[in-house]
Parts: sequence; structure tokens; C-alpha cells
Amino acid sequence: MITIVDYDAGNLKSVEKALRLLGEDPRVTRDPEMILHADKVILPGVGAFGDAMENLDRFGLTEVLRQVAAKGTPFLGICLGMQLLFERSDESVGVKGLGILPGEILRIPPAQGLKIPHMGWNSLELTPGARLFAGVENGSYVYFVHSYYLKAREESMVAATTEYSVHIHASVESGNVFGCQFHPEKSSSVGLTILKNFVGL
Repeated sequence: MITIVDYDAGNLKSVEKALRLLGEDPRVTRDPEMILHADKVILPGVGAFGDAMENLDRFGLTEVLRQVAAKGTPFLGICLGMQLLFERSDESVGVKGLGILPGEILRIPPAQGLKIPHMGWNSLELTPGARLFAGVENGSYVYFVHSYYLKAREESMVAATTEYSVHIHASVESGNVFGCQFHPEKSSSVGLTILKNFVGL
């Protein structure tokens, strides 16, 4: 069973719809037991880092998600959901993230001719052997919507990068934990391939 974590941070329906296109029957839930016993867990999210962590705390999910990661369940964070996997964010100073992976979330610096938030299609530079990207061509385009970006502490976990004013760690994988700053569920056939790869882990 695949669970999509519902913590009032939006973007659940499009992830659910994409998984159904792949023939899956995901459960959207905030029930801790269902999440802990799932075969795979997806943490989507749009909105502010601090509000999202507050919601996870309020629904009693902070420790649950740390346990999911620790017990080896395949775990995918999408957009804000990926950012929450890390330690801190410029968006909400003083708020601790889940701290499952080492790194921080920084504001995209201004650059001439570039709008922030970054909204639109950007190409990915893929790390050879990255499991989420099996069958995906290097240079493929995916859809981003964000004002903050990941700087992972360890280059070894970076599965894909992109350039937008700055060098952005666009996807990570570390053991059973995966993250995409972009929205695979809104990234056409490339995104469906990425989600299919996750489902098949």
C-alpha cells in the first residue's frame, strides 16, 4: 500500500491522480498507524516551511515520518515535502525540519532576467545510476514551482541538479529516502516514469 501523507499542505489530488494513472490505489491519510505500516510513503507539499512543520507536529506526524525513514520504508518527499526532510530553511528561521537528511534550504538569489518564484520547466542534469531516474534521459525537462532551494550537505546524495540563478540540488536519494524539488506529478511522461520507478522500488 502506498500512502500519501495529508497534513493540510495541499497538492495531494494531483499526486493521487498520477499514481492512479500508473494503476496504483494510494491512500491519502494522516493516520499514524497506516503511515507506519505502508509499503511506500509520499510526502507532497506546497506552502511555507514553518506552517508545514507546525501541521506535522499538530497531527502527531513528525516522529512518525522519522520512524518511516529509519525503518527502511521507501519514502519520497515532493517540493516542500522534500525540503522538510532537511534540517532548516531560510523561509522559517528558527524552525527545525525533520532532519532526516543533512542539508539546508536557502532562498533563490535574485538574478537579472529571472523571476522568483521559479515557475516553469527546467532541464535536469542526472547523476548516473540514480534509481528514481532509471529510463529517464539526461537533460529531460520537469516542472518547478519554488522560491527556495536545497543545498545538501553531502554531494553523494544528489541525484539530479538544475540551474536557476544558482546551482540547485533538484533531487536526492539516500538509502530508502528520496526527494524531488520539482513536481513529478505535473511533469508529463517524464514525471510518470519517475513515480513509476519509486513505486517499483
